[in-house]
Amino acid sequence: MIAAVLGLGGTMSTLDSTIVNVALDTLAREFGVSITGIQWVTTAYLLALAAVIPVSGWATDRFGGKRVWLASAALFLAGSMLAGTAWSVESLIGFRVLQGLGGAMLVPVGMTLVTRAAGRGRTGRVMGVLGVPVLLGPVLGPVIGGILVEHASWRWIFYVNVPVGALAIPLAARLLPRDEPKPCDRLDVRGLLLVSPGMAALVYGLAQGEASGGFASARSLGPILLGTVLLTGFVLHAGAVPNPLIDMRLFRRRPFVAAVGTNFCLGMGLFGVLFLLPLYYQGGRGLSPVDAGLMMIPQGVGAALMIPFAGRITDRIGPRPVVLTGLALIVIGTLPFAFTGSSVPYPVLALGLVVRGLGMGASTMPAMAGAYATLDPGDIARAASALNALRRLGGSVGVALLSVVLERGLPGAMGGVTARAAQTEVVAGAFGPTFWWAVAFCALAFVPAVFLPGRPALSDDRQVESGPTPPGRTVGASATP
Repeated sequence: MIAAVLGLGGTMSTLDSTIVNVALDTLAREFGVSITGIQWVTTAYLLALAAVIPVSGWATDRFGGKRVWLASAALFLAGSMLAGTAWSVESLIGFRVLQGLGGAMLVPVGMTLVTRAAGRGRTGRVMGVLGVPVLLGPVLGPVIGGILVEHASWRWIFYVNVPVGALAIPLAARLLPRDEPKPCDRLDVRGLLLVSPGMAALVYGLAQGEASGGFASARSLGPILLGTVLLTGFVLHAGAVPNPLIDMRLFRRRPFVAAVGTNFCLGMGLFGVLFLLPLYYQGGRGLSPVDAGLMMIPQGVGAALMIPFAGRITDRIGPRPVVLTGLALIVIGTLPFAFTGSSVPYPVLALGLVVRGLGMGASTMPAMAGAYATLDPGDIARAASALNALRRLGGSVGVALLSVVLERGLPGAMGGVTARAAQTEVVAGAFGPTFWWAVAFCALAFVPAVFLPGRPALSDDRQVESGPTPPGRTVGASATP
């Protein structure tokens, strides 16, 4: 019940990460901006998530997870209603940032609460329950968004969060166990001032690669260097203070580092493709917003088929083989789009999305379960914040880079991809190289995934029965790479 209720909050946050994607073409034409301009409606939201998520671990300890979750859900709903009233692209981006500030803590705080309640031996199963809305949200987002854009207004893609929140908040207030605040240190303000602007500057610089004439231009290279310096400064700062915003000691654990690397690369590939697909179907195939959203359903079917089994299999054999299989399926399922043009049969593309969905279900949540399986309960909150922040940062980087690659391949200036209906074949051809980049992002995740735990984690009861962990050995960690 706890996982199901918290999953509603995860649905709001992740659904809103992608529900606007099918409306990007409409928004670009309405506000008269390019692909690299309108992508900030998506990227600003992801960046806000990444910037605030690192605070979630401290906030959970300081104020209690239940209070933080409820406050975050309320702020997210406020941002959603304001975004629906936006009068310009700048105001829309600003309200999307407000949404992100509220939605940032819903998933990591929810994961912390449900992981604490479940214990180590059931991590994979509860992640599977929590992963249903978290994974299906981005898949169903384009479908719901397409229906709302075509039959109502783009403003309703934000108002749709209101009934979900109206259901989730009262249920959470009633069903979530009360966890009292714990004594903790002050917020690492210096670390926050380094990591949040650092991530924003880095992604902004990457997104300016096309508009400013290349990544070597001052407008692009300057923010990239600034972001790199700030993030490097944060790493040095976090290693020198006793209680940093992100506990760098977690990165001494191989399973955690492997999970972080896997989820960062997955974020680049998964969020990047979810950004591309609606644009491809509308601009490269000439479909309406509703039809473009419906074409995403096969991916949801694949994810729904895999998610119920992936968690249980992870608990039995460990996350590594499950995640590696999932990554292979994601790569295979993306390949038809890398070879795509306007003449590729729709059944081939649909089959590719089914395979992609199977891979998503087998990789995303099991990779996260691999991070938590060897952690002590006191480390879970900080680990959840770090893991989710870097996953969202990966998504922001992926969307920014793929928008630059796509914009370079499209002919002429644009006010919406479908404005070039007469050049459908040319537009479709521009997506092929962009999808190859997405394939590369997902394939890169194989490198850290190899180092995920290759054995199931010990349950809490088995750990107690077996006695203390021998020196130099981590409970639940594999003895082999």
